Amino acid sequence: MNQTTDYNMNLKYFLLLIPLLLLTSCFDILDKVNIKADGSGDYTLILNASKSKTRIASLSKMETVNGKKVPKRSEIESKINQAAQIFKTTPGISNVKTSMDFDNYILKLSCSFKKIENINAGLENLKAKNIIGKMIPTNMYSQNIQNKTFTRNKINTFKEDYNKLSAADKEVFATAKYVSVMQFENTIKSQSNSVYQLSPNKRALKLDGNILDFILQKKQLQNNIQFQ
Repeated sequence: MNQTTDYNMNLKYFLLLIPLLLLTSCFDILDKVNIKADGSGDYTLILNASKSKTRIASLSKMETVNGKKVPKRSEIESKINQAAQIFKTTPGISNVKTSMDFDNYILKLSCSFKKIENINAGLENLKAKNIIGKMIPTNMYSQNIQNKTFTRNKINTFKEDYNKLSAADKEVFATAKYVSVMQFENTIKSQSNSVYQLSPNKRALKLDGNILDFILQKKQLQNNIQFQ
């Protein structure tokens, strides 16, 4: 398998293996963490393709799109359930839940964790089981409670790989959106990335933009947060 083919496969597994991404460029991904003072919290990942539900419903009746097999509902459900099962077996992760709204094409995975690094481990387990691609980052977060810091770690650029894609594959990312929300019990004193919007109560940060901006690193996810 050559590098371009390998990357095309990895794009299918962006964050979670949700093949609906291949059917439309109009979707939103929400990545949300809620951190308590002791470092435990909740994690939620949502794919919302409701803006394209009419198009997806039409395309789902086809066998292939742009030369790629169109996944059946049962295949999507199986893959989401497989991801949930892997998260359930990851130490420190509990209360794993999934929901799949196939009328509006909204898929959700949520869980609780003892420490944010448990989420990194869960993502690494998904990678080990080939649920997400090898190029997808798994070391997403870190926290030092004693130093009162929380970090959204830097990810690699995929610019060269993106440039190798066909026009049809690039179209998948044309208008796709990504939103990152981080909520805390502690009050934020400072942050290193001012692109994140700070809430009025200084206990939440939000970053949004086109997924392509993050793939090409026109916008940075990295942020070092200091609490009071």
